Amino acid sequence: MAERALAEVGLGHRSGAWPKTLSGGEAQRASLARALVRDPDLLLLDEPFGALDALTRIKAQRLVAELWRRRGCTVLLVTHDVDEALLLADRALVMRDGVIAYDTAVDLDRPRSPGDPALGALRARLLAELGVKETEFADSSTA
Repeated sequence: MAERALAEVGLGHRSGAWPKTLSGGEAQRASLARALVRDPDLLLLDEPFGALDALTRIKAQRLVAELWRRRGCTVLLVTHDVDEALLLADRALVMRDGVIAYDTAVDLDRPRSPGDPALGALRARLLAELGVKETEFADSSTA
């Protein structure tokens, strides 16, 4: 079962490696493999891509999306990255003071493109719920 999980996350060739020899991306995939070994119905991911560089992060996001598609388990992803949430989720929640302050379905076809206007509208709404006006965000990025 462990060998299968390692192969699923692209680490079959590293099954004999010591943890200290794994790169950051490999370590994240090894953590994911450990969770998959038990064939869960619910996979909990708390900021799983936070420590990864941009390219490794994109690959890891695609891997999680593919594993979700293949395995059919429910995935609960906690992230502070609005774009990441919208690219991966079927539903996005905004928490405020420990309670759900906003809940919306993400009813968009997969794979999703960051340039999709519908995704942009959802992004603007989530940012507004988080207290960030899109115009403020645009103004601060040009300064």
